[in-house]
Amino acid sequence: MRHIIIGTGAVGGVIGGLLAGAGSDVVLVARGRQLDALRADGLEVTTPAGSVRVHPAVAAGPPDVDLRPDDVLVLAVKSQDTVAALDAWADRPVAGGGSAAERLAVVCAQNGVANERAALRRFRTVVAMCVWLPATFLEPGRVSAGGTPVPGVLTVGPAAASSVTDAALTAYAEDLAGAGFAAPVTGDVMAWKYRKLLSNLANAVEALCGTTRDDGAAELVARADEEGRTVLRAAGIRVLDEAVHDAARAGFHVARLPGQAGGGSSWQSLARGTGSIESDYLNGEIVLLGRLHGVPTPVNAVLQRRARQAAATGAGPGSTVAADVLRESLA
Repeated sequence: MRHIIIGTGAVGGVIGGLLAGAGSDVVLVARGRQLDALRADGLEVTTPAGSVRVHPAVAAGPPDVDLRPDDVLVLAVKSQDTVAALDAWADRPVAGGGSAAERLAVVCAQNGVANERAALRRFRTVVAMCVWLPATFLEPGRVSAGGTPVPGVLTVGPAAASSVTDAALTAYAEDLAGAGFAAPVTGDVMAWKYRKLLSNLANAVEALCGTTRDDGAAELVARADEEGRTVLRAAGIRVLDEAVHDAARAGFHVARLPGQAGGGSSWQSLARGTGSIESDYLNGEIVLLGRLHGVPTPVNAVLQRRARQAAATGAGPGSTVAADVLRESLA
């Protein structure tokens, strides 16, 4: 099995780097300064167990990769880049005949719940992954993950009924486990991803208001979570039971690594000045479902818009006062 990591940022870099370090066949797909750094010096991955530098194959995009029947496409771009990535890879030829969309599995190693639907429109075989991976990517050629005793918990399962065989899922999970991850296989992985979505509603708060959670930021997080749970109940969407969630994460902790600073994925988007952020697919998912089912979602709507505007204008993380966001959402 060869793992083609589409999007070598924080999550993609840690997954691809640790797979490569464990001896798996890996291709890292990247762009810009990250691509240049990977080509020049490989990728350094730091975890509580130490650092490893790997030198797997590197590609700038689909034309650089001759696809094989044993390839797995691991989609690790942010949700706002999903459609472009899927369109770029879907019709690429695979050795022996057929296209990637017809013959290869694509794994959605992403936050949010919209990516799997986008992938299923194009690919026959789609694996959903619930990513509990506290990963950081703030400079080219280096990524880190502070999870312990494993770097991350990567729960995988079929994105839809019969979208992937049990044998293929088991083989993929075994590679992840061989790289040091916990990799449970479950038939209801989307329930896990909806539970993770609720956690990710706080991403915009952290990006906008900073990593220090004062009373105003804590209230924003609580109100966003309450709206999310209300909306998911109204939509009849199953969310992972809290007891199962807590049991799955029992014993999993996040260590602060030497020299590491900052916050989660949305915080990092503002810190790196990428110009885009994932709030349309996190808070925006709750806003969408609220509109479809007649449930007000004022806090998530303001967080979604403010985060998007912050990314577009180049505002850094922590540039917004939580009390201002609260006032606007309650107006």
